[in-house]
Amino acid sequence: MHAAVRELEAEVGRGALTVPLIAARAGVTPSTVYRRWGDLQELLSDVAVERLRPDGPPEDHGDLAADLTAWAEQFLEEMASPPGRAYVRDALLGDPDGDNAGQCSDYAAAQIAIILARAADRGQRAPDVEEVIDRVVAPMLYRILFRRGSFGTGYARDLVTALLAPREPSAGANPPLGGR
Repeated sequence: MHAAVRELEAEVGRGALTVPLIAARAGVTPSTVYRRWGDLQELLSDVAVERLRPDGPPEDHGDLAADLTAWAEQFLEEMASPPGRAYVRDALLGDPDGDNAGQCSDYAAAQIAIILARAADRGQRAPDVEEVIDRVVAPMLYRILFRRGSFGTGYARDLVTALLAPREPSAGANPPLGGR
């Protein structure tokens, strides 16, 4: 089914895709598609999640900053491209229970975990996976989903630099809201 979607998307464009057209290409009845996916958007979401799966482990550049920067730049470049934005939208739109979004998050977390494990093996101090997601991945995805315009890989580099910059220990607890 995924192959039929990819082939037809390349031939007729995404806007022309229909369940009957995809089913005919795949050699099944439309009811088969509806039973498995529910509707066209859920099928497109499933295909998008598969396309967002990384091809392999992130490259090893020998240093945490280099590894994380290269990964973040590639992630941003791929996700912010017109096809990447379409896949992200499709993955989220046809995902009423959040499973596809969770799978996409797991893909990113697994890539980050590999980078952080390599850093630990080299004796480098590294943040945890959730901190990288919160401070690098989340801001990039927010901009991809909600901000128009382009932003270059320098944005990804800046996020990684800020994440890895030494932080001064806090003098105490955060002040309560309201500025007291």
